[in-house]
Amino acid sequence: MESVARGGTRWKRFAVVMVPSVAATAVIGVALSQGALAASFNVSGQQFKLTVAKLEGEGFVQYGALDNTPDGKKPVAVVGLDSAKITELCQSVVIPVPVFGDVSMNLTAGAKGGPKVEAKKLYIDADDLSTDATFTNIDIGVSIDSTTKGPGPSKVGKDGQGSYVPGSFAQQAESVVFTDVKQRAWATTAGTFKLSGLSMKVKKGKHECY
Repeated sequence: MESVARGGTRWKRFAVVMVPSVAATAVIGVALSQGALAASFNVSGQQFKLTVAKLEGEGFVQYGALDNTPDGKKPVAVVGLDSAKITELCQSVVIPVPVFGDVSMNLTAGAKGGPKVEAKKLYIDADDLSTDATFTNIDIGVSIDSTTKGPGPSKVGKDGQGSYVPGSFAQQAESVVFTDVKQRAWATTAGTFKLSGLSMKVKKGKHECY
């Protein structure tokens, strides 16, 4: 039996009409799980949360930028990786809907013991991060335009979603391992994103990864 919200709105129909990002994710989910598409997660300039049990990355770069949001520009730290393998990925976004309340969308992939999530040319724009990190051959304080060990500054970042200052501070490393990651992000883009074991759930209320 379908639950009914105020005004006789059916929840299942409401989710499709009022949360188009959910429907779009469902349509491309199979292709993403097979690594067939480039991926871009940006929920109308709204922040979302990520957790990862372990991320093993090759070609790391990090620099500061400004992302466009409904409340104006927000300072973020952009992490770029040539490639990454991720275990136990969770991504959640909470969309506040007038009258109806919060709607949560959760994506999980790369479950422990199964195939890992794989990404290439991965960029994450975040303003809050906690993790344990191990870097190999790290350089701190290089110019963003002189980085050589990662994918370099995103062209999208320079001209669109996250603008940066040419010549500004950056750090880079040949490889990195992050464990127990908790991150609040504004945007994620990747050349390819293979989400093995992809699962998507939509729920009424606030249900975040952490």
